[in-house]
Amino acid sequence: MPLASIPTSSMSSTTMDSTMMMMSSMMMTFYTSTTTSLYSLAWTPSSRGQYAGTCVFLIVLSIFFRGLFVLRHRQERKWTYAELRRQPVFREGRNKKGDGVSFRDTSVDSITPVNSQETIARPWRISTDVPRAILDTVIAGIGYLLMLAVMTMNVGYFLSILGGVFLGSLFMGRYAAGPGFGLH
Repeated sequence: MPLASIPTSSMSSTTMDSTMMMMSSMMMTFYTSTTTSLYSLAWTPSSRGQYAGTCVFLIVLSIFFRGLFVLRHRQERKWTYAELRRQPVFREGRNKKGDGVSFRDTSVDSITPVNSQETIARPWRISTDVPRAILDTVIAGIGYLLMLAVMTMNVGYFLSILGGVFLGSLFMGRYAAGPGFGLH
């Protein structure tokens, strides 16, 4: 319901004043100001040097954010490889003659799905699932912090984050891909 259609009797004048003040202070278009608060009123640059420092912080945070994706990729490969080495994969099925159940051990190097519609769930393990959850939480938290900085609609903050993502991808992207990565 739009603010103008709310009856004034249901809202106190203090609440309405603070709501209107918040709405009037929110920018709806990009702007260039060197005194835009970041995350709290305590973090409000009061000089160009402080503004530049805030932009550098956002660049570094964005690079770190991209680095966490590289770390996540590397860890997934290590966890998958460790899971495959941990136990052999057994497949239950009928042999070609159809006269009974046979078991086949597939080696780690040649695991291929016997049936493309078949999905085998891996067991829950504290050694991989807790670190994975922690890493995902840190990635989400930093992603939300970067999103909040973009939502200030400050051009400098926005470009700093884009620059940091670019630099992070440029310098760390080569560590995320490649055959045999992290398996040695």
